[in-house]
Amino acid sequence: MRTFALALGGGGARGLAHVAVIEALDEMKVKPAAVAGTSIGALVGAAYAAGMPGKDIRRHVIAVAHNRAETMRRLLAARAGTLADLFAGGLGQATQIDAEKFCAQFLPDAVSADFSALSIPLTVMATDVHRRLEAPISSGPLHAALAASIAIPGLFRPVLIDGRVLIDGGTTNPLPFDQLRGRADVVVAVDVLSVPPAARGEIPGAWESVSATLTIMGGAIIAAKLAQGAPDLVVRPNVGIFRTLDFYRASAILRAAEAVKAEVKERLGALLAA
Repeated sequence: MRTFALALGGGGARGLAHVAVIEALDEMKVKPAAVAGTSIGALVGAAYAAGMPGKDIRRHVIAVAHNRAETMRRLLAARAGTLADLFAGGLGQATQIDAEKFCAQFLPDAVSADFSALSIPLTVMATDVHRRLEAPISSGPLHAALAASIAIPGLFRPVLIDGRVLIDGGTTNPLPFDQLRGRADVVVAVDVLSVPPAARGEIPGAWESVSATLTIMGGAIIAAKLAQGAPDLVVRPNVGIFRTLDFYRASAILRAAEAVKAEVKERLGALLAA
């Protein structure tokens, strides 16, 4: 049978749909030769590359997302600063989240501290702020790389790795299938960002405006990348109605993504058998 590699894109809570894709692969009894992920795709990809089955990732997601009191406790523990910073004029520190603390609070215990312990090779996409370039990371401390990949500007504090200031990989490469070329016979990309959202009439607030801008930019980057050279298979779960921070709607997102499993089995199965 032919080999395949898997790219999991960014898109906030919509990226929980990646879990359904992984469940489909488990049911097919196939595993990728390599995984690349951006933002939420990097988090889910890390859990998968660490050896977690899709069902276990689903259980972890639902357990965290639907315990609001516990989620709030973990978010407070992940703040970049304290109330003292707020009174001292450090508004950004007091309101931003420390991405490394966030990963420590929310990652499953199965996700190892270093890339070398993963059972599937993983590439995590981040962005180098000062060089204005994408920054793929595939070795060294894993949690720091994941923290950099999810560091959405304004929401998370940037992450410093090896002298580089890094932020969310979605700002340069929201669907990193190009990182997998030459690593398998078939490249599969799961896009949860460029699915058009449901039309809404309200004027967005500050965060919604930032989120919408990042989504528009990310969709444009993906479209340009696909025009240059698309992967063998692009899968788009039907989760466009959900917002970036709709993590508390995890069960609804996973239900909406359920239909993608049949598509993955049919289309990927045909490619692997070809």
